[in-house]
Amino acid sequence: MRTVMLTRETTKDILENLLKRSPNNYGSFESAVADILARVKAEGDEALFAYTKEFDKTEVTKETIRVTEEEIQEAYGKVDPELIQVIRKALVNIRSYHEKQRQNSWFTSGTDGTMLGQKVTALNRVGVYVPGGKAVYPSSVLMNIVPAKVAGVSQIVMTTPPGKDGKVNPSTLVAAKEAGADEIYKVGGAQAVGALAYGTESIPKVDKIVGPGNIFVALAKKAVYGYVSIDSIAGPSEILVLADETANPRYVAADLLSQAEHDELASAILITTSKELAKKVDEEVKGFVEVLSRKEIIEKSLENFGYILIAENMEEAIDAANEIASEHMEIVTRNPFEVMMKVKNAGAIFIGEYSSEPLGDYFAGPNHVLPTNGTAKFFSPLSVDDFVKKSSIVYYSREALGKIHKDIIQFAASEQLTAHANSIAVRFEEEDK
Repeated sequence: MRTVMLTRETTKDILENLLKRSPNNYGSFESAVADILARVKAEGDEALFAYTKEFDKTEVTKETIRVTEEEIQEAYGKVDPELIQVIRKALVNIRSYHEKQRQNSWFTSGTDGTMLGQKVTALNRVGVYVPGGKAVYPSSVLMNIVPAKVAGVSQIVMTTPPGKDGKVNPSTLVAAKEAGADEIYKVGGAQAVGALAYGTESIPKVDKIVGPGNIFVALAKKAVYGYVSIDSIAGPSEILVLADETANPRYVAADLLSQAEHDELASAILITTSKELAKKVDEEVKGFVEVLSRKEIIEKSLENFGYILIAENMEEAIDAANEIASEHMEIVTRNPFEVMMKVKNAGAIFIGEYSSEPLGDYFAGPNHVLPTNGTAKFFSPLSVDDFVKKSSIVYYSREALGKIHKDIIQFAASEQLTAHANSIAVRFEEEDK
């Protein structure tokens, strides 16, 4: 990993380098995605079957595109029973955490004949995209479905690309069944996003699409936003560790690599006030890389987006961390809770040397679908809030409106919206003659 002294210039350079990974910088793929979406919108299932044959090298039909209950039960027979138990334990934690996020409708009334409020309603139908390809992530299945279930979504439709044998990965199916998916379809890529956004003969149109995917999926979600809602445009994984001389260099190195192994665009950054720690972490990283299974991916990730930054003091380190606004942030310092209070921008914050990032990925309960590419400055983790909508409630009696109707008429007239003013005035035209 490259080691540099932390300055405003180095922070700026790193930010510019990290932003190169944003899906917004892959415009060359947009026309291909647009063509796929247009064809799915026009041809429906026919386009899905053709693209699945072209990209996934397998055939699906109207009869086989939907995963059957028999296929799900077959998947249970192929997954280690101990893993199924771990999935169920994780589900308890994830569900419990998200249940605390529930919001209720509220109403308040006054003695003057008014009532105001907010009505909270779950979305009717949500699409969950689950990637296939390089790796399988049943943990992401749980994280995307559970908050929707807790919110009260009526129908959860999952899509995921099939393998060349025409089947879906067994652990993905088991996780989906355990979490509560209502329908599962064998289709992936931009074509799956199009199917969820527009609807086809087999796949129903949804209200919102959530879930990570490759650049084609990310760009497709961006393109259909407006037809449906989306969670976010996910970028490559990131970790930033804030550490001082009290940190265990072996732990820090291991945690940095936990994200670097995701893909070649993943980012792993250590910001520390200790030159000695920086040196030891670099040594530990080199040792781990030699024995880890995804060595080539890790090396490429660290070469392009791996940094060890040495800060003059913790305040400077925290300022830089807030500028980078990482997806995952670990705080391993003498006083981690004090540092945590000064952190403004991070998707998830892990406190202390035994709260490593994978704890959040799999088991603790908080959602691991997090803002990336600096968007933690204005976005939040996926939550129950993403699966509800809110309606304002307004009630005024004639008496209550009568007291303030002239104020509204004046306000509307000032904007030259005479029909607005008339809508109020007509109710009191006899009194105001």
